[in-house]
Amino acid sequence: DPAQVSVEGGDSQPAIAQRFFAMPLSAKQLALGALLQHYRPRSAVVFCNTRRDTDEVAGSLCAQGFVAAALHGEIDQRERDEILVRFANGSSPVLVATDVAGRGLDIKDLGAVINYELPNGSDDYLHRIGRTGRMGKDGLALSLVAPREKTRADTLAQGSDSITWSSLPATAGRAVRPPPPPMVTLAIDSGRSEKMRPGDILGALTGEAGLPGSAVGKIDVFATRSYVAVASAQAKMALAKLREGKIKGRKVRVRKI
Repeated sequence: DPAQVSVEGGDSQPAIAQRFFAMPLSAKQLALGALLQHYRPRSAVVFCNTRRDTDEVAGSLCAQGFVAAALHGEIDQRERDEILVRFANGSSPVLVATDVAGRGLDIKDLGAVINYELPNGSDDYLHRIGRTGRMGKDGLALSLVAPREKTRADTLAQGSDSITWSSLPATAGRAVRPPPPPMVTLAIDSGRSEKMRPGDILGALTGEAGLPGSAVGKIDVFATRSYVAVASAQAKMALAKLREGKIKGRKVRVRKI
C-alpha cells in the first residue's frame, strides 16, 4: 500500500543576496567597516584565509569602533568558548574567522557572511555563504574583491545567476563610528560542577539585582563557569549588584568580558 510524498521547492527556499565589490587591497579594511555600517546585519561572520589576517582584520574593526573577535585554530578552548558565547548572545556581533575555525559552528539566524578574501574554490565559497539564509530566512553574502582576486570572482560569477557586482557605499573611504551592541556579557565563576542553573542566574538578576526580565538575554552554563547577556543600558548596575549580592546563597566572582 505505497504512498507518494513530494516536496516542493522554488519560492519557498530562502534567497541569499550575493554582492561583489571591487576595490584595491589597501581599501579593504575601511570598506569592510562601511559595508557593516551600511547593511547593519544583526550578526556577521567575516571569513579570511589566514590566521594572521583574522587577527589583523578583527583589530581593524575594533579600532573603527566595532565589537569584533578573531577565531582561528591557535585559540585555546576556553577563549574559543567565550568568543562563541559572546557572538551567539549579541554582545560581540562580528566574528572574524578562518575556514578551519569556522567548520562545525552551529550559528543560527546569521545576518550576513562577508568574504574579506575569496576562498580558492567554489565549494568553499558555497560552504561559507550557506551559513546565512537558514531557517527559511533570506541571507546576505558580501565579497570584497581585490584586483588579484578578479579571476576567481569572475569564475564564481559565471557559475551563479545570483551574484551581482555592486558599488561601495559612500562612507567606504572614511571611518564611521558604529552603534554599540545591544548586549554585554557577564562571566560568573561558577558552573554545573557547583550545580549552577540558568534559573539561578536569572533569579539573581531579576530579584535582588532588580533587572526586568526583558534586560536579560541568553544564559550559558559550562562546567566551571557561566555567562549571561545583559542589556547594555543595565550592564553596569547588574555587574555591581551581582558582586554585592549572592547567587544560590553564596558569593561568586563576576566580571565583564
